[in-house]
Amino acid sequence: MKPEPGPGGPPDVLVVGGGIGGLSSAFALARQGLRVRVLERAKEFGEVGAGLQIAPNCTRILAEYGLLDEAKSLGVLPRNMVMRDALDSRELTRLDLADLERRYGFPYMVIHRSDLHGIFLRACERAGVELLTDRNVTGYENTGEGARVLLADGTAEEAPLVVAADGLHSVARRALVGDDVVSSDYVAYRAAVPIDRVRGNGVAERDVTVYVGPRCHFVQYALRGGEMFNQVAVFESPKALAGEADWGTPDELDAAFEATCDTVRKGIPLMWRDRWWQMLDRDPIDTWVHGRVALLGDAAHPPLQYMAQGAIMAIEDGWVLARHLARRAAAAPAGSAPDWDAALAAYQAVRVEHCRRVQTTARAWGELWHLDGTPRLQRNVLLRARDTYDYSFTEWVYGPTALTPDELPPMFTPIPLSSAAVGDVAEEVGRG
Repeated sequence: MKPEPGPGGPPDVLVVGGGIGGLSSAFALARQGLRVRVLERAKEFGEVGAGLQIAPNCTRILAEYGLLDEAKSLGVLPRNMVMRDALDSRELTRLDLADLERRYGFPYMVIHRSDLHGIFLRACERAGVELLTDRNVTGYENTGEGARVLLADGTAEEAPLVVAADGLHSVARRALVGDDVVSSDYVAYRAAVPIDRVRGNGVAERDVTVYVGPRCHFVQYALRGGEMFNQVAVFESPKALAGEADWGTPDELDAAFEATCDTVRKGIPLMWRDRWWQMLDRDPIDTWVHGRVALLGDAAHPPLQYMAQGAIMAIEDGWVLARHLARRAAAAPAGSAPDWDAALAAYQAVRVEHCRRVQTTARAWGELWHLDGTPRLQRNVLLRARDTYDYSFTEWVYGPTALTPDELPPMFTPIPLSSAAVGDVAEEVGRG
């Protein structure tokens, strides 16, 4: 079935999913003169959640899109990112975020997820993207001239390119790859509350603070110009480890943070208790492009959240795909379509490796944060030894987004826990 033409004719691209990944990629593609139609399953566009951290590799793209000033007006530019031990609250290491902006040319920002989503929704409306809700996509097919999506109501739509940005539980991923999500046995609770409710809790209003503890961590930062305060509590669920179906429950939340410092314990009663997020990812895969259907965002590379790069990777995906389509369009004869297949191959060639790095590093970072016993003490020693202005661990991710494999920067060199000096570890034991 041929798609009904929109205001500008039939679409060049169908984007399945109206989250941050779907809308940001739709906007990126529309900026290149493509006719884009977004199919969202829900009855209206929106995002559920609380805060997001947006690093320079993303604010750089927002600036190019002309959206950074709007994002700044809705978010917060924190002064520092500080990591502390969740048990004794002592500082382990920090990033000076003003210096980080000088180094990378763009700021580190925190923003409410719904605010960033709204920015892209309004940008899509201005760009003429066709935004359709209540469209439940149940299947995908390649055609002779592109790809087709099948909808639950029995209809179908097609276009030269279909972008599946349908999230962690992607229908496209299930149909085209068939793998399962991977449970970390950790769960996240979130809350965004008026800042007056936390001012007596010893919080740092101008910093992003991460308290790392045995099998748990706690994140805090201000939102919406400092009027709200975001908190995230993450812990390993004993019920998940025992194989129980109902895991990550509020009683486990309270037990997980009983031994933490005052600031963390005071924050726990403020967490939303009617919903929680089991922390799931998937193993990295090498193939995101199946004919003219391309996976994007969490459908392609859902990470654990420890690097705060999930939404950013999706935004980068759309930027890279749009740039490669623009290059192929510029090389095509006047009036002809871009080389869709070449653009998709170029997209996959660079994004798969970068996102694999983020996914695997996020898993390792989570393990590092949640250490106990001697490994925790060794970690603390090594983090305290890091210079505030050492960027060797951020160069590979906060720099400009690579368009080709040769632009991918080298990875950092991990420091083994065993390299912590024995005397320093003994001193750390004494502090405890």
